[in-house]
Amino acid sequence: MVGNRAGQPAEAQDLIDVDAVLGAYFDVVPDAANPDQQVAFGTSGHRGSSLKGSFNEHHIAAITQAIVDYRNRQGIGGPLFLGQDTHALSGPAQDTALEVLAANGVEVRIDARGRFTPTPALSHAILTHNRGRTQPALHADGIVITPSHNPPADGGFKYNPPHGGPADSDATGWIAQQANEYLANALAGVRRLPLAEAKDAATTGTYDFLARYVESLGAVLDMDLIRSEGVRIGADPMGGASVDYWGAIGETHGLNLTVVNDAVDPAWPFMTLDWDEKIRMDCSSPYAMASLIESLAGGSAAFDIATGNDADADRHGIVTPDAGLMNPNHFLAVAIDYLYRNRPDWSQEAGVGKTLVSSSMIDRVAASLGRPLVEVPVGFKWFVPGLLDGTGVFGGEESAGASFVRFDGTPWSTDKDGILMCLLASEIQAATGSSPSDHYRGLTAEFGAPSYARIDAPATRAQKDALKKLSAADVTASSLAGEQITAKLTEAPGNGAAIGGLKVTTENAWFAARPSGTEDVYKIYAESFSGDEHLAQVQDEAKALVDSVIS
Repeated sequence: MVGNRAGQPAEAQDLIDVDAVLGAYFDVVPDAANPDQQVAFGTSGHRGSSLKGSFNEHHIAAITQAIVDYRNRQGIGGPLFLGQDTHALSGPAQDTALEVLAANGVEVRIDARGRFTPTPALSHAILTHNRGRTQPALHADGIVITPSHNPPADGGFKYNPPHGGPADSDATGWIAQQANEYLANALAGVRRLPLAEAKDAATTGTYDFLARYVESLGAVLDMDLIRSEGVRIGADPMGGASVDYWGAIGETHGLNLTVVNDAVDPAWPFMTLDWDEKIRMDCSSPYAMASLIESLAGGSAAFDIATGNDADADRHGIVTPDAGLMNPNHFLAVAIDYLYRNRPDWSQEAGVGKTLVSSSMIDRVAASLGRPLVEVPVGFKWFVPGLLDGTGVFGGEESAGASFVRFDGTPWSTDKDGILMCLLASEIQAATGSSPSDHYRGLTAEFGAPSYARIDAPATRAQKDALKKLSAADVTASSLAGEQITAKLTEAPGNGAAIGGLKVTTENAWFAARPSGTEDVYKIYAESFSGDEHLAQVQDEAKALVDSVIS
């Protein structure tokens, strides 16, 4: 349910007590026997709050030592790139991690400017270092400290192995188990130096993440065209790690680019409230993006394209004067249609990568391009192999995360790149003279206009476990919302991996149900090409169907 103050500016009572959050990081010792205070890696690393005993100094020390142990097991001997976003907890967590890494003799590279590192810049750094190096002993990996778009009181800790993308479940499972053993043993076995010694260690060095990323953008985007066409860009870092990058991009490439807000404040007082009246830096939310949307309202705005990024810049938000904030699914479809028609050196056999909860508009676009559809479970890690070897030149998620390869088909980033996708919107504008939202209207004229939504339904822990373990045979229904069911999926068709839930499709609609990892609910994603009323019917029947097989 959307709160009454959603989209309104934050007020004093909405802001965190930064000192309390920082104090709890050091003062609160997690209970290793409490599942809510143990280390748990989701699709984007370990996340928690110092105030709840789920993201504290002990967690970071334990996780970092476990990552060191993992590196040793894998024979990874190159530098570890270490970066942080602008959340209050990210700074002290980076200090803790550096103390452990230095004590273990790991070569660490931190930001040369002492500032913030977007997730895609860290992924780019790993790939740049590892290019041409075939021996694991020379390979680099990385840690980025961010809870992404989560509220200001939260912290997050992600590990990216030498392939540059999110670690897979085998790696994160081992790291989490090892870290929890360290927690249970009061950090016995965790090596650590005082911070001053760690900073001065011979193994601690710097890396200019910003310059290496910004100066290379011409290898993946037509920056000359964006400049020559004079596309007017308004970029909102939303108080996140891209804050220095956008100004540098404009200056380095001579773009007509304005940074609309360069403020950094760990309480995020300049944000508008999200749907639940919380501060959340979600650039795909019209409520969190209300200020930027308003700046382009009316069609007489100062910008042709306005963009937003979340706190670690792995997500993108695209705002146009004629449509406001684009639905992430809509922009993914436009991006795919444009890129596959305008990157002639990409492999002609490479498929279109999407997660199974992304819009079926992408399916129809892929078919029109004559490209195979590669549908994978939720999680960007599934796109990493294809982005590395060129067999998957694009991968995108409905939650506004995507990346693609360079003009020559070699990898750019193997993690989500919100900066890249925002600049792509400007390339589309420059190359075609039309906004991405106008292009989407063209797609709907050709393929139909889908209605898409996500809702939550209550579920116990046992019911969520049952949903994870469903097989297609458990679903006996033959129709959905008046149409014959064409597929019942518990494995992704693109790679055969378990989806941890269920997807049911018909000719003109589909739904997918997945358990939440943090709440007593399951999520129902649904879409219909037959209008809003049909979508509502799909949602109702989906809930009834899922409840009948997990109860």
